[in-house]
Amino acid sequence: MDTRRALLVDAFTTEPLAGNAAGVVPDADGLSVEQMQAVARELSVSETAFLRPSESADRRVRYFTPTQEVDLCGHATVAAHAHLSEEGVLDAGVHTLETNVGDLEIELTDDGVVWMTQSQPTVRPVDVDYERASEALGVPVESFRAVADELPAAVASTGLPFLVLGVDFLDAVGGATPDMGAVAALADEHDATGVYLFCFDTLDAESTLHARMFAPGAGVPEDPVTGTASGACGAYLEHVGAFDTLPDEMQFEQGEFVDRPGRVRVRVGDEVRVGGRAVTALDGTLVVPEIDTDEILEA
Repeated sequence: MDTRRALLVDAFTTEPLAGNAAGVVPDADGLSVEQMQAVARELSVSETAFLRPSESADRRVRYFTPTQEVDLCGHATVAAHAHLSEEGVLDAGVHTLETNVGDLEIELTDDGVVWMTQSQPTVRPVDVDYERASEALGVPVESFRAVADELPAAVASTGLPFLVLGVDFLDAVGGATPDMGAVAALADEHDATGVYLFCFDTLDAESTLHARMFAPGAGVPEDPVTGTASGACGAYLEHVGAFDTLPDEMQFEQGEFVDRPGRVRVRVGDEVRVGGRAVTALDGTLVVPEIDTDEILEA
């Protein structure tokens, strides 16, 4: 059987077993979709990045949750490039990455921060039933309505679409008790991958906002720290005019309520960029079995 190196790398943190764990398979050349899906299911983290050769960029990546392929993943991108830097494969500078949404630029700084340029942002206002959102997320409806005029509901994307919902206080974010089936239905109704719940009430004085992200329809009930959704929210904040002058750099905090605290750096200008550090928590090998697609049962 085929044996490949596989790692768990914690992104948006400098402490192991914090932030958001991503699977990284640094040499996935030759693996089938079914094999990559099986590996992602075995590693059982929100996303696993599979690195492969590319004809248009420095390398190709495909991302899989435990249940399906997704087009883009910020934290797994940061994790993969932090690993390549640690291995001496990458030097500081700008590198290119082929993804399902196109070729993206990844910058590695001298001090170890990985910056990911995301896809061209889109923000689409949506009419959300706040009573339904309240029931789905387990958040008081008044918390949504208190900020609805300044922070209207929208689906924002920088590669993956997220339903962005603002609330008034940290208690509403931290106290959320989502009904995952209802959250999946709410996201699906608005053609979103997941729901990004946030407030400007933060734990750290230097943070811009605190967030949680739920994507049960994509096999991720709650993502500890979400790079792609942070980029989408950054684009959303610019779109709705949340600040008189948008800060040059914002810090989004996430993960405390699942004991995986992390920090995402977000820059919104001519393009949207998210950045952070990462640390390897587990490094080993994994046996990849041959998979006969004729034996795969469809539900």
